[in-house]
Amino acid sequence: MSDVEEEGQSAVPVEPPHIPVTTERALGALAMALICLISFANVLVRYVTDFSFAFTEEYSTFLMVFMTFVGAALASAGNSHIRITVIVNRLPPAGRIFCEMLSVVATTLMFSLVVYYGGLLTWFEFKWGETSPGLGYPRWIYTIWAPMISIVVILRAWGFVLRLLRAERKARAGGAAQ
Repeated sequence: MSDVEEEGQSAVPVEPPHIPVTTERALGALAMALICLISFANVLVRYVTDFSFAFTEEYSTFLMVFMTFVGAALASAGNSHIRITVIVNRLPPAGRIFCEMLSVVATTLMFSLVVYYGGLLTWFEFKWGETSPGLGYPRWIYTIWAPMISIVVILRAWGFVLRLLRAERKARAGGAAQ
């Protein structure tokens, strides 16, 4: 792969992640497979018997939110989040790094809010014994995952920045040695 990756990617060479992202990939794939199985079973049963499984909406909603947060962690680890690159691609390497740092700070701020408010929500649901409307499960078992995976997103984003800065430092050292 060249120093400049595909359009929309960082122009600074980046080392692969040191912590494998196989966990996020496996969890995302498992969530997606479960959504497909639950939805298919519900459609099949509804078609044959005119009866619908009550739990499918509750589980599918939880799995969709879970899969979204796991996908955000995966995108942060690989620096493949959504971006507008028309200006950033025209900047010198220092400007690109500044924009990457700004992006990580914004990501950290956003997901720190999710950690804080999601943690509060989870605590209040646990404290007051709130249950889900469909199955009557404690609601905190669904909401606890948002703050937990948000911490992973923050760590993955900062892990990428550290690899980016290390690669930039190596590039400068290599250029200075010539």
